[in-house]
Amino acid sequence: MEHSFSKKYFDNKFLNNNIKNASYDNYEINDIQKFKDLIKNNPEIKGLNVTIPYKKKIIPFLNKIDSKAKLIGAVNVVKINDGFLIGYNSDYLGFKQSLESWIPNNNFSALVFGSGGSSRAVIQVLKDMNITYTIVSRSLSNNYKTYKQVMDENLLLTNKLIINTTPLGMFPNLNSCPNISYDNLSDSHYVYDLVYNPEKTLFIKKCQEFGSNTKNGLDMLYRQADISWNLWNK
Repeated sequence: MEHSFSKKYFDNKFLNNNIKNASYDNYEINDIQKFKDLIKNNPEIKGLNVTIPYKKKIIPFLNKIDSKAKLIGAVNVVKINDGFLIGYNSDYLGFKQSLESWIPNNNFSALVFGSGGSSRAVIQVLKDMNITYTIVSRSLSNNYKTYKQVMDENLLLTNKLIINTTPLGMFPNLNSCPNISYDNLSDSHYVYDLVYNPEKTLFIKKCQEFGSNTKNGLDMLYRQADISWNLWNK
């Protein structure tokens, strides 16, 4: 979980707000089946954030799921009340707030890179903002476009909002990035990379070479972290 900035964020939050009865710790498991033991062996846990690759896999282990998380099909926040586990999705509102504060209007069509748990919240936001979108994935199911089709069909010329929900470029795999025709990008493109470690991925660097407007995932991270905190305390 070296890519997670959440512990540092919450440690600073607790310090700055003089919150002394709380801590934020990372629990790394290599199999979702170990989640039950994690909860059983750590009764002091009152809430959790869930990161990739478990945002979908966590759902069967929960007692209840918030309606928005159910619609999205992914959970990244768990609240625990006396052993009763409730799942939420703070990625949705965190991304929606971040995107709305950045793009000038909703008159975009979008390419969404990736079809995993993180993409689900992004897609729901685009639906709710009436932004048409195309999912691009290595998976050949569900009529997704492939990265080769993005290049062959010149999809970058007609889709000016590009959102990367894959872990490509995330520490420690710094030299990876989506395989697209970067020379089709321009200053009319808005490129949002959900990766935030490093703050400037190879993907963002390559997009900036062609003048694209770029944003990493830090703003979304901070927004969803505050939303998580409010959920745990409500």
